[in-house]
Amino acid sequence: MQSADIIITADYVLTMNQGLTVIRHGAIAVDDKKIAAVGPADELLKKFRAKQTIDGEGKVAFPGLVNTHTHAAMVYFRGLADDLPLKVWLEEHIWPAEGRWLSPEFVQDAVELACLEMLRAGITTYADMYFFSDSGARATKKIGMRAVIGAGIVDFPTATGKNADDYLANAERLIATWKGDDLITPSIADHSAYACSPETLKKSKERAEKHGVPLQIHLSETAWEVNEILSRYQKRPVAYLDALGFLNENLIAAHAVWLEPEEIAVLAARGTGVAHCIESNLKLASGIAPVAAMLKAGVRVTFGTDGAASNNDLDILNEMSTAAKVHKAVSGDPTVLNAKQAFLMATRWGAEALGLGTMTGSLEAGKAADIVLADLNRPHLTPLYDIYSHMVYSLHAADVDTVLVDGRPVVRQKKLTTADEAEILGTAAAWGEKIREAHTRS
Repeated sequence: MQSADIIITADYVLTMNQGLTVIRHGAIAVDDKKIAAVGPADELLKKFRAKQTIDGEGKVAFPGLVNTHTHAAMVYFRGLADDLPLKVWLEEHIWPAEGRWLSPEFVQDAVELACLEMLRAGITTYADMYFFSDSGARATKKIGMRAVIGAGIVDFPTATGKNADDYLANAERLIATWKGDDLITPSIADHSAYACSPETLKKSKERAEKHGVPLQIHLSETAWEVNEILSRYQKRPVAYLDALGFLNENLIAAHAVWLEPEEIAVLAARGTGVAHCIESNLKLASGIAPVAAMLKAGVRVTFGTDGAASNNDLDILNEMSTAAKVHKAVSGDPTVLNAKQAFLMATRWGAEALGLGTMTGSLEAGKAADIVLADLNRPHLTPLYDIYSHMVYSLHAADVDTVLVDGRPVVRQKKLTTADEAEILGTAAAWGEKIREAHTRS
């Protein structure tokens, strides 16, 4: 018999491999942080002797979910300013709050809360775009989560820099510190085409290529943004970025709401991934991205939560369910964005869009053991006829029981194992009191 660190059994194993294989009464063998084998439980239990067995009776095992766009530290601004247009929300509430509160300590503490929330919801990998990114990376590493951490780039002063050169220097330091880490992938994250000059965008692209790291950007999130870029450069955002050479398979573009058919064709041709953040877009009335058209054209569309200040949670299960339903309604076609496709977007496609497809996103031998077990023995999940239907339309974050990242159990029986949950929540409450008092006075 072969040795393994852990064997996980489950009533259903959703591999999300190329064949989208579902194994009834399956098992996953984990050894040295990686998946050693996936197959029927009776076969693997005869083949492997494990130091630990996680019994998944009454449970479904699936790859860790991938959140391809968020601003993790903004969990501390959750509910601070709601029911407002994006421009007003940003310029009159969020940016002033960030100017007052952003610090390495703030980001460190807030990202711990965000990681707790995401892991408890079955998310094992996320892509972040924010400031004091080294603090975010350290908090994520401490909790034991996988992330693409983007150093935020803008042209105006913030707590982390005075100009684009300062932010690019921050990105260089982040890359030097974290490139090659098991869990943290450094990234360069330009805020948008309206917050970054052509020169800044070109420099970001050059540095990303030089260091072999991903790029991130907000793209065509609002009608205002499209009109602003048109007025400045006489091109719509996709054409403008394409003319700069910014669009390629190394870029994840968040939102992509206001797209014309020709822009969709360009994104598909360039291999640019799109992070669809439907709940944030709905709440801010930014619009509804043409996801059905993007998928038909071959664009790799994935799911992001955006920040909790505009969502207001970090839950990819919710994003899947909302997106699948809304796009059926707006297209008038109930077959659009079916459950199997939605779950693929939340797992393997998400990992591939972030450049992590060889590492995570599916349960296959040789990949990192990023695995989630969720409880099927629930009233809202009974009876069960189609497992994908349950995953997208019925499963809740509260059903997640066990989460492994890189072969390490970071959530067991719904509790974080890598840090003190009560301490994280207490710290968040203390920050909340300070922020509430200051916001009320202002």
